[in-house]
Amino acid sequence: MKKLLAGAAKAVGYMLLLGVMACSKDKDPIADATYTQPQQPFSIDNIRDTYPDLAPVAMSNRWGPYNTHDPSILKTGEYFYSYSTDVAFGTAVQPGIQVRRSKDLVEWEFRGWALSGLPPQAVAYIRGKNASPNQSIWAPYIMKIGSEYRLYYSLASDGFRISAIGLLTSSSPEGPWTEKGLAVTSETNGPGTNAIDPSVVVTPSGEHWMHYGSAWDGLFVVQLDPATGLAKTPGDRGKRIVRRGQTNGVYNGNLEGPEIIFNEQQQMYYLFVSYDWLESKYNVRVYRSANPDGPFLDWRGANVDDQADNGPMILSPYKFMNHGGWQGVSHPAVFKDNNKYYIAHQGRPGGPGNERFYMVMHVREIVWSENGWPLVSPQRYAAVPQTPAITAADLAGDYEQIVLTQTVVPGYGNEQTNPDFSEARTTKLNADGTINEGGNNTWTYNAPWLELKWNGGQFVDKVHVSRGRDWENKIASTIVMTGFNGDGTAIWLKKKQ
Repeated sequence: MKKLLAGAAKAVGYMLLLGVMACSKDKDPIADATYTQPQQPFSIDNIRDTYPDLAPVAMSNRWGPYNTHDPSILKTGEYFYSYSTDVAFGTAVQPGIQVRRSKDLVEWEFRGWALSGLPPQAVAYIRGKNASPNQSIWAPYIMKIGSEYRLYYSLASDGFRISAIGLLTSSSPEGPWTEKGLAVTSETNGPGTNAIDPSVVVTPSGEHWMHYGSAWDGLFVVQLDPATGLAKTPGDRGKRIVRRGQTNGVYNGNLEGPEIIFNEQQQMYYLFVSYDWLESKYNVRVYRSANPDGPFLDWRGANVDDQADNGPMILSPYKFMNHGGWQGVSHPAVFKDNNKYYIAHQGRPGGPGNERFYMVMHVREIVWSENGWPLVSPQRYAAVPQTPAITAADLAGDYEQIVLTQTVVPGYGNEQTNPDFSEARTTKLNADGTINEGGNNTWTYNAPWLELKWNGGQFVDKVHVSRGRDWENKIASTIVMTGFNGDGTAIWLKKKQ
């Protein structure tokens, strides 16, 4: 979420934009043993971009994918559990970390709040620094160590960079939760970090490393004690590993929301980060390293602590035809189930009014390029069968093609008002292996990879082919593609029906 400022201007701005920070006395379903989730008819076709009638807290039993911001997801038993920031469209919600669960990553069931208020230990730290805590818990992170569930949370304040990442533990994914301490804190003085947005990776040897932070002097990494889940060295804030570029002394936009994973097959650590303003240009970049504490490198092999803007960008505001588009598509959760990787994030609809304040859970499948970079599906996950196998004959036809690009606009919310949608245009794959009007543009298919060769092979796009739902047109199954060109620019295609 937007933690550019952990000070007064930041906190006030966030409250004005979302209108959700006031504390209420709504009942906590998880804490109530008599609570039962009301059953509602579910149809994937009924999932909407906006939900004004369902936004109020009184309708929380029907929130499902709605009002989801900064999700963190863990599969345990038959359920995927999602924990997210305390926000809702145009209404105040109680602080306490929103909890949802799903069996299929499509139908989500709202389960209430993990806590019934702000965590006292973080509140005490912030007040001890002569600041007032925000009335909202931000950007949780969930993991399981042995039989213990560990739920990290972020509490910011009206003080400049005065924030805390705390730890809650439980023997159940639905609590009750017990405070175990503060993992990392930040303050006005000292390193330019901000103790929010935690993400933890466990190495094959059993080390625990937390990646966290936003804005100011970049993202940081600190080693944790595996036994406690807190900083291995008390008071340690770690070291900086990622920065953004500047233009004429102004940052090119925000940097926040790190998500770290270890891919066993690639034997690499992948750090997903969030760029730019959460209601508009919010986009996902990814870097990798052989070590959990870096250095992390970009597509070109540059160290991303080099104070520059780095790629590849694998997800950003986009607009397919017959739809207003999706903006604010970042602060991802990246997780694995049955050897498949997924990315979850908020999606904010495009439109001329207040659509940008709605927040809908998006889940997409990740596949890996042949040179070891993650690729994100252009369509949300819908459990679409991948049979029968896609043949070259199936590929011929008209497609909507999107090239994911973003123009650098230095600044933040006041400057980055335009989501800068990457918009679809029509591309035709002809049955004779040519593209569009033919000539020197050709395509070849070696399942599941398709190569698009432009100008006689001067430019080559390589994309992964699969079946997916066409969400914009409510079509159950079509052919979708995701890949990179030679410069690491993401390419999406969706076949027209």
